[in-house]
Amino acid sequence: MTVQFTRAEVPAQETWNVDDIFPAPEAWEQALGELTVLVANVSQYKGRLHEGPKSLLACFLAQEALQQHAAKVFAYAALNLAADGTNPLYQSMAGKAGASGAEVQAQTSFMQSEALSLPDGSLQQYLRDEPDLAPFQITIGKWIEKKPHMLSAGTEQALAALGEVLGSPVEVYERSRTADLKFNSVIDSEGRVYPMSLGRHESAADLTLRRNAYAELNRGLTPYLNTYGTTWGTEVKKNVALAKLRGYKSAVHMLTDQQEVTTEIYHNIHDVILTELAPHMRKYARLRKRVLGLEQMLYCDIEAPLDPSFNPETSYDEACAIVLASLKVLGPEYAQIMEEGLHNRWVDRADNVGKRTGAFCNSVYGVHPYISMTWSNRMRNALTLAHELGHAGQGVLAQRYQRLANTRPTMFFIEAPSTINELLVADHILASSVNPHMRRWLLMQLLMTYHHNFVRHLIEGELQRRTYKMAEQGQPITAAVLNKVQGEILDEFWGGEVVIDEGAKMVWMRQAHYYRGLYPYSYAAGLTIGTAVARKIQTEGAPVAARWVEVLKAGGTLKPLALAQMAGVDMTSKQPIQDAVAYVGTLVDEVVKSF
Repeated sequence: MTVQFTRAEVPAQETWNVDDIFPAPEAWEQALGELTVLVANVSQYKGRLHEGPKSLLACFLAQEALQQHAAKVFAYAALNLAADGTNPLYQSMAGKAGASGAEVQAQTSFMQSEALSLPDGSLQQYLRDEPDLAPFQITIGKWIEKKPHMLSAGTEQALAALGEVLGSPVEVYERSRTADLKFNSVIDSEGRVYPMSLGRHESAADLTLRRNAYAELNRGLTPYLNTYGTTWGTEVKKNVALAKLRGYKSAVHMLTDQQEVTTEIYHNIHDVILTELAPHMRKYARLRKRVLGLEQMLYCDIEAPLDPSFNPETSYDEACAIVLASLKVLGPEYAQIMEEGLHNRWVDRADNVGKRTGAFCNSVYGVHPYISMTWSNRMRNALTLAHELGHAGQGVLAQRYQRLANTRPTMFFIEAPSTINELLVADHILASSVNPHMRRWLLMQLLMTYHHNFVRHLIEGELQRRTYKMAEQGQPITAAVLNKVQGEILDEFWGGEVVIDEGAKMVWMRQAHYYRGLYPYSYAAGLTIGTAVARKIQTEGAPVAARWVEVLKAGGTLKPLALAQMAGVDMTSKQPIQDAVAYVGTLVDEVVKSF
């Protein structure tokens, strides 16, 4: 029987080193208390921005110092909770951080409102009169763009003060998912017992284990059906209400505006991929059904390995070497960042009770990125590692070359750096192997990546698109509604190739992306950009790679469509989306021919 360790039992070398942020919780407590002084350094300028550009500059500099300090305080709490959500100390720290974050936001929200209340043209004149305001020009420009949707200063401060409350849907969901969900162990076809957690064993080769895990997952989620339906319904109502308050046409208009893209581009991604990709994925589903010998294909069978006898293993050290060799094309500076991240405990690869599921990267300003994943000694882990290192590389380069306020692109672009790395690693392994089984395995791994980003996440996005529209029309969003709409979307996409049972209809309960704006569809946007750039690097080499590194260095100094254009991808057109879908089609065709 496989045993899942407690956090205390995990070897230190498999964990990230949060001591790089603060040496102990006591130091974190002290830093948390210091936020009060740093907030006061900003709030002293409340009511004074009319005094001139030097007052605005001083306020910006005070805010920057606050943000640099707060980034470490909030990250330390979040990372510890992600490592072990069952730990009462970490739960308490997260609660304190959440309350403090809301207070920081409330006390500093005056900056934008007060600056925009100045006479027309004042901010532009401030920029001309004070050269040292130049690093904050992008922020000021964004403020001016958002002016039509700003509320009164008092209302903005009230909303900021309610930040923790407005963020409660995701907090309730995340806390429940990591600390409350409990599952019974499951068995395989030979009677071996396996511990169960969210998402575990769903792609197992053993049919009995896979189906038992699917049944147990659904059994464990069912008691929370109405709870999670309520949290998501509350999130939707919140955004619908905020959009109306701010004068947006709809919540989708507000959320795409936050991403600095148009609703047309948002709809293009949904419409092209969901309609044009479906035939390819149905073809792949039919192959799965035939090769796996299934009379019926359930949702849990979608990612079952077609050739379980070939599942290459790799150690963490071997995977690090593969990743470094694969990404060498991005140049020495990028390679040095990767080397440091892989060998200086930026990566938490443990599998312990209470650890947040899935993989993510948190780039902590002034420290370094932190990557969370679970290592199982499989080559697939190398692709996941490369993906998260893509986020890390973007974070380090942007922070190295830009001021804090200008480091992060909007959500629309955020998944491009990660997917490019994943594709480059897969291509490197393909190029260095003559084994036809390895080639087929890698093609199927790429299809898994496209399934996650173009299918799984975009179907999440489609559920958002439809339910936000329903909410705008006055329809309450409940668990029953979510199950119904989720089932309809899945059935439309798979066209009868996959049985859409009650478990499939409940997949919306598994993911926190719904609580982060329109995050789900941005995976498809990032993979579209990533596919185009990675293929250009494969065919044109170093010049394209060097240009891509410059894009990463630009951080958030350009809007996402301009960043994509800088990388040679026109996301205002449907063509890159269609090209990416066509590429997936070629992968499917080659895999089908190989069986």
